[in-house]
Amino acid sequence: MTATIAFLGTGSMNGSIAAGLLAAGHDPAHIRATVRSEESRAALAQRLGDKVEIITTGGEADGNHKATAHADVVLLGVKPYGIVELARDIAPALAPNAVVVSVAAGVTLDTLAECLPAGQPIVRCMPNTPSSVGKGVLAISTTDTVKDEQKKLVEEVLGTVGLVVEVREDQMDAVTAVSGSGPAYAFLLAEAMAAAGEKLGLDHDTALKLASATVAGAGFLLDTNPDAPALRRAVTSPNGTTERALNTFVDGGLFQLTEDAMRACAARSAEMSQLYTADED
Repeated sequence: MTATIAFLGTGSMNGSIAAGLLAAGHDPAHIRATVRSEESRAALAQRLGDKVEIITTGGEADGNHKATAHADVVLLGVKPYGIVELARDIAPALAPNAVVVSVAAGVTLDTLAECLPAGQPIVRCMPNTPSSVGKGVLAISTTDTVKDEQKKLVEEVLGTVGLVVEVREDQMDAVTAVSGSGPAYAFLLAEAMAAAGEKLGLDHDTALKLASATVAGAGFLLDTNPDAPALRRAVTSPNGTTERALNTFVDGGLFQLTEDAMRACAARSAEMSQLYTADED
């Protein structure tokens, strides 16, 4: 892959994708990144190396334009409230065939299309935090203007940090509830397990280590075999300790509670889509 990739705003997510590209062997000379300050520039250069062009937008009024010019893929990695302004800013600098990819939660394809030149290829992406360790899930939706070869290029870029799944945009709120916010559910489970372990007599550090390593190990098993019911059955002996615990979870309403929580998450995602629109200002 020799495409030129521009990262506008190189925080946690865009920084992870850029690092994933480099780890996959992408030529650093074909990667550009923008940051707001010299301090951020120094930190990113240490992470990505000195062959990547890093532009400090705080010091260059046209920094985003410089990074965007002639790029094949442009990833917008600023906070959701800044996406509309950024998209409008770079519109004049975009090549007509450049694919604009937004990794901002709650910003729809229609909103992006209103800010960019007519016909611009646009991809909306919902990543999650395990992307920072190459184990992410990145759901994408595209406009009709994205050609097959452009979609393939975007999937190659995003695929360096995890699994890429294409969904309809009207499914993005559900995606947010399952994978976007999902890592936090696993972290909360580990937190609850550790707290219960302390109440059962373990010291804090031991309980935390046991719970965290167990959730991480279970995740690894799921990564190798994504059949959660089969894995659960394999470790559940009839009338054993695990069965007793699982029955307590189910009888306590775990499935309904999980659904309620995810519906609340999806509803908030839909609300955010109404907040970050092209006519917000």
